[in-house]
Amino acid sequence: MSNRTFTMIKPDAMKNGHAGAIIDRIIKAGFRIVALKQTKLSAEKAGEFYAVHKERPFYGELVEFMSSGAIIAAILEKDNAVAEFRTLIGATDPAKADEGTIRKLYATNVGENAIHGSDSDENAKIEGSFFFSGLEQF
Repeated sequence: MSNRTFTMIKPDAMKNGHAGAIIDRIIKAGFRIVALKQTKLSAEKAGEFYAVHKERPFYGELVEFMSSGAIIAAILEKDNAVAEFRTLIGATDPAKADEGTIRKLYATNVGENAIHGSDSDENAKIEGSFFFSGLEQF
């Protein structure tokens, strides 16, 4: 089990001014920020990041959405980081997310769900390395 996970605050949450509140909730939940940056994904980079979903019907919309505006990428650290973060962000569909979770508070729908969280220790490492070099992680 790793103590690190990866997250992205998505373009909808950025556009709606929720980034600060989301980062505040992450810190108050006991996560330490190991790496953080604001950036904008090109369609090519968004497609590369979400390549695992390439055969899914929503892939094109996902790439278009994720390249539509700025995002904040971060590597977070805490005991049992992946599972703890998945609990904090809530279900992918905000209508099904538990009260008080980030998606229940800040997401608008299943497609524009405010935040990404790695689903496994292996993916957390892969996704974090996609955005950050070893020199950018503290």
